[in-house]
Amino acid sequence: MARILAIDFGKVRTGLAVTDEMQIIASGLTTVNTKELITFLKDYLSKEQVELFLVGEPKQMDNTPSESEALIIPFLVKLENAFPKIPIKRVDERFTSKMATQTLIDSGLKKKHRQNKALLDEVSATIILQSYLYNQ
Repeated sequence: MARILAIDFGKVRTGLAVTDEMQIIASGLTTVNTKELITFLKDYLSKEQVELFLVGEPKQMDNTPSESEALIIPFLVKLENAFPKIPIKRVDERFTSKMATQTLIDSGLKKKHRQNKALLDEVSATIILQSYLYNQ
């Protein structure tokens, strides 16, 4: 089997998480400067097999798209053009940032480390991936 790669897309930074080859465990991969994301993914996919991209879908409480969805749509086009054989699924990402913050608190990280937004983005991507695996 190939891995599933989750993407918590952001204007500046993008968090990434990936499964193991058996698609059982979700682990944070890294956080990448968004401008370098496609280049990073090309390099990663030259070394690892990925069968599915999960991209967070930011929604308002009333289920309408959030403002950041306008930034994600052009990225989805680039992603599909760069990797036409890998399907893309969207996953509701409401509350993932709050859940990621709470996860960092619960893990005992000091406040200074919890303010690391790159780590927060990576944990958010991991939560997106875990929720997808749980609901399969």
